[in-house]
Amino acid sequence: MKFEEYRQHDALGLAALVSSKQVTPSELLDCALDRAAAVNPELNAIITPMHEIAKARVRDELRGPFAGVPFLIKDIAQDHAGVASSAGSRAFRHYVPASHSEYVNRALAAGLVIFGKTNTPELALKGTTEPELWGPSRNPWNPDYTTGGSSGGSAAAVAAGMVPMAGASDGGGSIRIPAAYCGLFGLRPSRGRVPAGPRHAEFWHGASSEHVVSRSVRDSAAMLDALQGPDSGAPFHIQAPARPYLEEVVRDPGKLRIGYSTRSPLGLGVDPDAIQAIEACVALLRQLGHEVEEAEPAIDGQELAECFLTMYMGQTAANMVEAQRLHGAREQDFELDTRALGLLGRALSAGEYTRSLFKWNGFSRSLATFFQTYDLYLTPTQACLPAKIGEQKTPAWQEAALKPLLALGLGKLLLQSGQVEKMASESLRRVPFTQLSNLTGTPSMSVPLYWTSDGLPLGAQFVAPFGDEALLFRLAAQLEQAQPWFSRVPT
Repeated sequence: MKFEEYRQHDALGLAALVSSKQVTPSELLDCALDRAAAVNPELNAIITPMHEIAKARVRDELRGPFAGVPFLIKDIAQDHAGVASSAGSRAFRHYVPASHSEYVNRALAAGLVIFGKTNTPELALKGTTEPELWGPSRNPWNPDYTTGGSSGGSAAAVAAGMVPMAGASDGGGSIRIPAAYCGLFGLRPSRGRVPAGPRHAEFWHGASSEHVVSRSVRDSAAMLDALQGPDSGAPFHIQAPARPYLEEVVRDPGKLRIGYSTRSPLGLGVDPDAIQAIEACVALLRQLGHEVEEAEPAIDGQELAECFLTMYMGQTAANMVEAQRLHGAREQDFELDTRALGLLGRALSAGEYTRSLFKWNGFSRSLATFFQTYDLYLTPTQACLPAKIGEQKTPAWQEAALKPLLALGLGKLLLQSGQVEKMASESLRRVPFTQLSNLTGTPSMSVPLYWTSDGLPLGAQFVAPFGDEALLFRLAAQLEQAQPWFSRVPT
């Protein structure tokens, strides 16, 4: 099979070719490896090849909805036995898990052929994929720009045609942001829909979910069918879907009432292109018969951002301690920004951290009240165009100011100086819309319906009530049919 034909199919399409014996899993793998060899040196999407493991796997008899389809997993949490799992960090670069994560077990049971791990920022902490350990992933639409993060390597690989879908996770927008920047479909499942076990009970108090970025809605739906459902010992048991998600993509969503906003929850600027992307989406929704009006949930966006960052800092501090205790990591093995977050996390009291968690309930209740009137909530996926590579690096003057504070361990001083409030504005300025879904545990998706005049994609984000991924898939399939994006690929 030649690349031109390979790229014309989504994952289910490739699996159908294998099932009908028009192509073999070995031929598909060769095509994926050839494509990766051609474009990965520039894009830096794959950082850990697993070629021999994949070549051995295609010699087996494969079963499942994606039997024989090449696949990539993200280099954090999606552990494959015997393969290093660095989490984008020098501190974990020698960690080799002894067993598969449940995510990988279910991906393999679905018949996928995993041939590599994709780039992610250190500890998946950033909305850009530029770790010091591996270097930046580059956007296939324009390699001068970031892919977004933290599933940036996966998004680059899918957009460039190495695979039709790839493993991703989302703790603050990390599926939706890269999907938006790379012209892909990305759905973040509800809290507890996909298990995090067995090494973890959950990630970030359930704010983080595992799934994929994909080129087609039906691939995302079929993959969620393969991944969903609790594993043994899972802390969350969410109600199972009424029917397979793959069946939802052929169902009419009906007439929906959708509230939308283009206002940044932080009260900061939103790029005209991001606003135009939503205005165009609203026009399309109305053409399809939906009722759309400006409305937003009664939630303090600044408070939500500060709660997100409190969790983010506390989790970073805990991850650093784990790396030091289990893997002998040193403080200097972490990037400066990570060390600063860890310092702030250590300075938080248990009471302060817990009081911040209490506020998540208020956000969930307010969003649920909004959903008593509206079926969905629509916003831009991001407030800004993709940044250029290196643009989001901490300025030298700020690094110089941080170093003595880190050396002296003055985390309390940083907290008292209003650093959290400042970080909420600075670090989330580009992506202030996505954290709402994470803290409320609700499903959300980024749909690729808009490209700028310079050829850069931007996404439209839809948030649904808790547990209602089915509604998102029905609407996404309708939008995909009305304004197809599958054949729109970077040259």
